[in-house]
Amino acid sequence: MQDPLRDVEEAVQYLKTRIKSKPTSGIVLGTGLGRLAQEITSDATIPYDEIPHFVKSTVETHAGKLIFGELNGKRLMAMHGRFHFYEGYSMREITFPIRVMKALGCATVILSNASGGLNPTFHKGDIMVIVDHINLLGDNPLRGPNVEKFGPRFPDMCDPYDQQLIDLVETAALEESIQVKKGVYVAVPGPNLETRAEYRFLRIIGADAVGMSTVPEVIVARHMGMRVLGLSIITDMGLPDALIPVDVTEILRVADRAEPALTRLIRRVVERL
Repeated sequence: MQDPLRDVEEAVQYLKTRIKSKPTSGIVLGTGLGRLAQEITSDATIPYDEIPHFVKSTVETHAGKLIFGELNGKRLMAMHGRFHFYEGYSMREITFPIRVMKALGCATVILSNASGGLNPTFHKGDIMVIVDHINLLGDNPLRGPNVEKFGPRFPDMCDPYDQQLIDLVETAALEESIQVKKGVYVAVPGPNLETRAEYRFLRIIGADAVGMSTVPEVIVARHMGMRVLGLSIITDMGLPDALIPVDVTEILRVADRAEPALTRLIRRVVERL
């Protein structure tokens, strides 16, 4: 990605030949959260490896395709699977699809993920609305020359998650009788899970949930002036004094069990955008 602006333009021009109309919102479907894709009335599904400058999703539960269509009467595009830093990609590579979303017309992006709970009041299967984040990935997607057409050199991050969207989710949760928690998400490089000491440290610095994604996408989205909503399904608990080994199968099972509630919330939010 020697010329980020040119690369985005090439991806956009290709996608315009495959889609019927511009999306107004984007959704990123995280680990075990692909069922929402079935809710979209799709008119185009495009594998990542067909799109210029997209990299390949190597995580088993990430389908690796863009879906264009309608949800509750709104035009959107969905990433059925994301890219992660631990897969060996650069920050610019893993956030490239967010740049493309914005260039295609998306003003809002909804990001979902599966994460480990750090707050002792949380439980497996809870849905957490992200209100802030901590970046411990050791890198930043804005590092390097700034492209002024994307956004400013020093974007402000005092409110990375849109308060109106958070309010929408809370209202939707009341209407759907779904309990949601609010909290701070911390992103770590992975792919290993954390030690007891690391979980304790993350809680001390103010995190309520930990994962290996989302934050770079938020930084890039805010750099371009997009509104951001972040939602986590708590799939396991990282309580250092009651820690047990985590089984990936169990993580996926918990995500699958909680996903219908998350889907209902996202449908409500999209309807009111």
